[in-house]
Amino acid sequence: MNAQPPGWGHQESSLNHVATTVAPLGSGATEPDALARLVELVGADLQACNRTIVARMHSKVALIPQLAAHIVAAGGKRLRPVLTLATARMCGYSGTRHIDLAACVEFIHTATLLHDDVVDESVLRRGMPSANSAFGNKASVLVGDFLFARAFQLMVADGSLRVLGILSRAAATIAEGEVHQLVIQNDLATTEAQYLEVIRGKTAALFSAACEVGAVVADRPEAERAALAEFGDHLGIAFQLVDDALDYAADQSKLGKTVGDDFREGKITMPVLAAYHAGDAAARGFWVRTIEASSQEPHDLDRALELIRATDAIRTTLDLASRFAESAKERLAAFPATELRDALLDVADFTVSRAS
Repeated sequence: MNAQPPGWGHQESSLNHVATTVAPLGSGATEPDALARLVELVGADLQACNRTIVARMHSKVALIPQLAAHIVAAGGKRLRPVLTLATARMCGYSGTRHIDLAACVEFIHTATLLHDDVVDESVLRRGMPSANSAFGNKASVLVGDFLFARAFQLMVADGSLRVLGILSRAAATIAEGEVHQLVIQNDLATTEAQYLEVIRGKTAALFSAACEVGAVVADRPEAERAALAEFGDHLGIAFQLVDDALDYAADQSKLGKTVGDDFREGKITMPVLAAYHAGDAAARGFWVRTIEASSQEPHDLDRALELIRATDAIRTTLDLASRFAESAKERLAAFPATELRDALLDVADFTVSRAS
């Protein structure tokens, strides 16, 4: 019998705690009612999904469960797997396939977070030290690869080529979206359409796949599958637009974000594009120097925030997010009114209200 790896006992205890409580996954008293309600409606499935996540994070290589315990402890809303669980039940599914597939969705998401934090040289994730700052870039990349592999094992075990196609395509699209973002970084000639294409790839693709899989396991008609895929796509775009707005307005103590990370990295996001196009010649010159030329001085972030406020760029971004959230809600008209459908409608509203 193999001995347990050094330090595993403590990490196993930490991960098992996650498997037996829903609270870290977004249902606590501090969470908005809309998300708490959705989590409550799929509570038993979410507990089962947690147990799958924990079981699949086991490894005889001690660093893997240690790093996994670190990122699990950072919390997060688990919105993507919850969408899979909720859409499957909304579609009348009574089996258990959706539980492992929800875990698969979470593994893909977590793997991308680990890789993104290395690319972005992040030091915080949800208010805690990021995995790369705590364990190093090499460990973060390799454990991210491990989680991608676990995700594909779950897809194969499910046995559906349709599901495999949806989720594997999403994984490839996410990677393309991240590379596309790298290509347009620092480029103020980026159009709104190009920006939306980036966030559709890097964020909305997994939202869309998570929702479509719910309809697939329930064997729903093609029209309903397409409606849920579009719901997830538009919800994901709204979600990322709000995240990009929060980078210039977030209260770090509440959201675990540091104001100005995107600015310091020269990322092209909607608030920057809106402020650049609405600004005068001096303002545009500022954005060209700080974003395109990457020449930033100590007080430039303060100036950037002033220009964002002066041009109402946050409101422009949130208005666009609201339009996508409303469009997402329209896609649910194809489904009968149920508690789950109503909760999903409320979550679309919550996605935008996070910035208020």
